[in-house]
Amino acid sequence: MDLSPWGVRVTAGTLREPDGVVLDHPWTEEGVVAAPVTNGAQALHLSVALCVLNDTYREAQALGIEVDGVAVEADGAFDDAWRSTGIVYAVTIASRAREEDLVGLHAVVDDVAEVPRALRAGAPVQRCD
Repeated sequence: MDLSPWGVRVTAGTLREPDGVVLDHPWTEEGVVAAPVTNGAQALHLSVALCVLNDTYREAQALGIEVDGVAVEADGAFDDAWRSTGIVYAVTIASRAREEDLVGLHAVVDDVAEVPRALRAGAPVQRCD
């Protein structure tokens, strides 16, 4: 996926990239690398990417699928009023598992990933004084 100025990439395990912001990660000792993370649009997309990455590890473990590394790219655009026009993400999994098992893993993660589900449902955002 070619990333726009608002796109991000998070990586872990054998797909972990050397440069970026390092975040603690419950599924790998060395943590997750996220890049770039320099503005709010990227932070929005990072929430999707990081959720999908974490849930990929979690659901793989539940399904008995060994995962060596995960990379997730998330991106989106905004209209002239800075309303999101949608978010897309792509997942790469380093694994020796069968392709059909990985396809099933992708489907499960897409269904259960909490942040994408919350965004799909919509949520009011308001300032609290």
